[in-house]
Amino acid sequence: MQFTWQYNHQTPRKLRSALKMSGVTSTLMKVAIYHGGKMLINGQEKWAIDMVHYGDTYSLVLPPEVANDQVDESTAPINIAYEDRDFLVLNKPAGVATVPAHNVPVADSLVNRVKYYYHHQGYENQVTHVATRLDKDTSGLVVFPKHRFAHAVLDRQLKRYEVKKNYLALVSGRLQTSHGYVDAPIRRDPESFVKREVAPGGKASVTEYWLKEPHPAWSLVKVRLHTGRTHQIRVHFAFLHYPLIGDAMYGQSTNLIGRQALHCYWIQFYSPFKEKMITVEASLPADFRRVLHKK
Repeated sequence: MQFTWQYNHQTPRKLRSALKMSGVTSTLMKVAIYHGGKMLINGQEKWAIDMVHYGDTYSLVLPPEVANDQVDESTAPINIAYEDRDFLVLNKPAGVATVPAHNVPVADSLVNRVKYYYHHQGYENQVTHVATRLDKDTSGLVVFPKHRFAHAVLDRQLKRYEVKKNYLALVSGRLQTSHGYVDAPIRRDPESFVKREVAPGGKASVTEYWLKEPHPAWSLVKVRLHTGRTHQIRVHFAFLHYPLIGDAMYGQSTNLIGRQALHCYWIQFYSPFKEKMITVEASLPADFRRVLHKK
C-alpha cells in the first residue's frame, strides 16, 4: 500500500523528517526499510537521509499484511457504519465481544467477523487492527484501522484524547442536574479481576454528561468520555448512585433490558489520509428503544 504527499516547504528536509512530518512513525519507517516496504522521492526508491525539495512528491510503501493464522474466521454478519480505504467502523450489537476470548467454544467476536470480511473482500491487508473497544454487553461504534499506518495514526489520537466518543445511557433514577462532570479516579477492584471502582490512587478519570430525558424511574443521558478507563461510564454513574439500568455488575438486573443500557452512538476522529474529520453515527438498538417507548 502506497501513501504519497507533496512537499510544499521552501527549506529542504531529509526524507525521514518529511515522512515524520506527515505522521509516519519510526516503526513504520523500519517496516519500509527492513520488512519489504520502500521510501520514494518522485517515484524513485531513496534512503531516509536523501533530501526532499519544494515540489517533490515523497511516498511510503508498506508491504501487505498477512492474516494471523491463530485467529479464526466467523461468517456472522457485521453492521458497517462507515468504511473507506483506511478505516472500518462497525455498529456492534450487544452480546458480541470486540476481541476473541480464551476458552470459548465458538470464536465469534468482531475481530473474527472482520477477519472473514477482509478475506471475503480480498483486501491487500488482512490483519484485523482494533483501535477502540466496547464491553461485550455495550452496543455501538467500534473502529478498525485497515492497515498499520491507520492504526498508528488513531493510536496517537487516542493517547492524546483527540478521538471523541459520545454515548447514550439509561441510568437508574431521576437525575437532578442537567449537566455535570465526574472527576473521580478509577482502579481495579482488589477483590475482582474484572470489576473496577472509584478509589484514591486510581487512574485519573473524567466523564461529562447531559440529561436528555427525565423519567420517574430512569434518566436518559448523553455521555462523553474525556478519558478511556475500563467500565468508566458504568463505574462513574454507580459512584453517583445512579447505576446504569440492567448493569448487574455495578447495579442490578432488570426486566426492562437484558444488559447495561449503554450505546456508543457517535464517534469522531481525524483522517490524515483524507485530511478531514470523520464523523460516524449509529442509531439506537431495538432493546434500548423499547425501554424509551415504555415511559
